[in-house]
Amino acid sequence: MPHYMQLVVLTDKGRKSFDEDPEWIKSINQEIEYLGGKIETQFALLGQYDFVNIIEAPSDEAAAKLAIKLSSTGCFQPLTMAALPLDSLIENLKKDPNTPW
Repeated sequence: MPHYMQLVVLTDKGRKSFDEDPEWIKSINQEIEYLGGKIETQFALLGQYDFVNIIEAPSDEAAAKLAIKLSSTGCFQPLTMAALPLDSLIENLKKDPNTPW
Protein backbone atom coordinates (compact mmCIF):
# COMPACT_ATOMS: atom_id res chain seq x y z
CA MET A 1 0.00 0.00 0.00
CA PRO A 2 1.27 3.54 -0.71
CA HIS A 3 2.69 5.59 2.15
CA TYR A 4 2.09 9.23 3.01
CA MET A 5 3.70 11.64 5.43
CA GLN A 6 1.22 13.93 7.11
CA LEU A 7 2.28 17.03 9.00
CA VAL A 8 -0.50 18.16 11.32
CA VAL A 9 -1.23 21.43 13.05
CA LEU A 10 -3.90 21.49 15.74
CA THR A 11 -6.41 24.32 15.49
CA ASP A 12 -7.60 26.15 18.62
CA LYS A 13 -10.46 23.66 18.81
CA GLY A 14 -8.03 20.74 18.47
CA ARG A 15 -5.67 22.09 21.14
CA LYS A 16 -8.60 22.50 23.52
CA SER A 17 -9.80 18.95 22.87
CA PHE A 18 -6.29 17.57 23.28
CA ASP A 19 -5.73 19.50 26.51
CA GLU A 20 -9.06 18.35 27.99
CA ASP A 21 -8.52 14.69 27.02
CA PRO A 22 -5.10 13.69 25.66
CA GLU A 23 -6.47 10.24 24.71
CA TRP A 24 -8.81 12.03 22.29
CA ILE A 25 -6.10 12.00 19.64
CA LYS A 26 -6.19 8.19 19.54
CA SER A 27 -9.90 8.23 18.69
CA ILE A 28 -8.97 10.24 15.60
CA ASN A 29 -6.48 7.52 14.69
CA GLN A 30 -9.31 5.00 14.85
CA GLU A 31 -11.30 7.20 12.47
CA ILE A 32 -8.40 7.12 10.00
CA GLU A 33 -8.43 3.33 10.14
CA TYR A 34 -12.22 3.29 9.67
CA LEU A 35 -11.73 5.34 6.48
CA GLY A 36 -9.28 2.76 5.09
CA GLY A 37 -5.96 4.19 6.22
CA LYS A 38 -3.49 2.92 8.74
CA ILE A 39 -1.17 4.97 10.91
CA GLU A 40 2.20 3.24 10.86
CA THR A 41 3.84 5.66 13.25
CA GLN A 42 3.06 8.98 14.85
CA PHE A 43 5.21 11.52 16.63
CA ALA A 44 4.40 14.68 18.53
CA LEU A 45 6.63 17.52 17.36
CA LEU A 46 8.05 20.70 18.78
CA GLY A 47 7.94 23.64 16.42
CA GLN A 48 5.77 24.63 13.48
CA TYR A 49 3.84 21.33 13.36
CA ASP A 50 2.22 19.45 16.24
CA PHE A 51 2.35 15.90 14.85
CA VAL A 52 3.81 13.87 12.03
CA ASN A 53 1.98 10.75 10.90
CA ILE A 54 3.27 8.08 8.56
CA ILE A 55 0.13 6.65 6.99
CA GLU A 56 -0.67 3.80 4.64
CA ALA A 57 -3.65 4.34 2.35
CA PRO A 58 -4.91 2.38 -0.66
CA SER A 59 -4.48 5.31 -3.10
CA ASP A 60 -3.82 9.03 -3.47
CA GLU A 61 -7.58 9.55 -3.54
CA ALA A 62 -7.98 7.69 -0.25
CA ALA A 63 -5.18 9.74 1.32
CA ALA A 64 -6.86 12.94 0.10
CA LYS A 65 -10.16 11.78 1.59
CA LEU A 66 -8.44 11.17 4.93
CA ALA A 67 -6.94 14.67 4.88
CA ILE A 68 -10.29 16.24 3.97
CA LYS A 69 -12.10 14.31 6.70
CA LEU A 70 -9.47 15.34 9.27
CA SER A 71 -9.66 19.00 8.32
CA SER A 72 -13.46 18.95 8.25
CA THR A 73 -13.50 18.25 12.00
CA GLY A 74 -12.19 21.77 12.56
CA CYS A 75 -9.49 20.36 14.84
CA PHE A 76 -6.66 19.80 12.36
CA GLN A 77 -4.85 21.37 9.46
CA PRO A 78 -3.06 18.46 7.75
CA LEU A 79 -0.42 18.67 5.04
CA THR A 80 -0.25 15.27 3.32
CA MET A 81 2.57 14.24 0.99
CA ALA A 82 3.19 11.02 -0.90
CA ALA A 83 6.21 9.16 0.47
CA LEU A 84 8.22 6.92 -1.82
CA PRO A 85 10.36 4.15 -0.34
CA LEU A 86 13.97 5.09 -1.11
CA ASP A 87 14.97 1.59 -2.26
CA SER A 88 12.02 1.51 -4.65
CA LEU A 89 13.00 4.88 -6.14
CA ILE A 90 16.62 3.77 -6.56
CA GLU A 91 15.55 0.57 -8.31
CA ASN A 92 13.24 2.53 -10.57
CA LEU A 93 16.04 4.92 -11.53
CA LYS A 94 18.36 2.02 -12.31
CA LYS A 95 15.81 0.55 -14.74
CA ASP A 96 15.61 3.73 -16.85
CA PRO A 97 18.71 5.93 -16.58
CA ASN A 98 17.25 8.31 -19.21
CA THR A 99 14.37 9.40 -16.99
CA PRO A 100 14.57 13.21 -16.99
CA TRP A 101 14.23 13.48 -13.21
